[in-house]
Amino acid sequence: MKNNLKALCLYCGSNPGDKPAYADAAALFGRTLAGHGIELIYGGGSVGLMGIAADACLTANGKVTGVIPRLLMEKEVGHKNLTTLHVVENMHERKALMMTLSDGFIALPGGYGTLDELFEALTWLQLGYHGKPVGLLNVAGFFDQLVAFLGHACDERFLRELHHDALSVDSDLGRLIAKMQHAEALDTAKWLDRYKLATVV
Repeated sequence: MKNNLKALCLYCGSNPGDKPAYADAAALFGRTLAGHGIELIYGGGSVGLMGIAADACLTANGKVTGVIPRLLMEKEVGHKNLTTLHVVENMHERKALMMTLSDGFIALPGGYGTLDELFEALTWLQLGYHGKPVGLLNVAGFFDQLVAFLGHACDERFLRELHHDALSVDSDLGRLIAKMQHAEALDTAKWLDRYKLATVV
């Protein structure tokens, strides 16, 4: 069954990075979503790759929704020209609302915040809190070592193969979106029962 990706959440850096390829990828991301009528959901910032992606989507007449904590908004890094901007009280509310609003999640290059959001989306998928596809856009080999580490974690049996494979990875945005559209949902209930685990309620 094809996943209907009406809104995609972008996790990426609040800095532009050192290579022009990173900014180019963020701009292409914004334009691509606009061209396909896919809403961009992101952290609401006006700086770094976040701002580049949002501006590119808006310039191409796309729809962009930002979610930003009040503290960051007050420091004037919030984007003032979005289609919709939600100002929340803290990072936990931000991540939860972004997850609710989105049909899938894609990470571009970034630092601690980007990795935190990516792995939370994967953890929630693993535990069955959502069944939405998660992707990694490997721009200019930025995530090569991370991808290798995840393979290592799988080899060392800290990560099960089905959970390892739940992360779609590609260096081409079009291919990545196609993979996510056709990603199969995890049979979380069967896995939890098999290993006598239970989700927290």
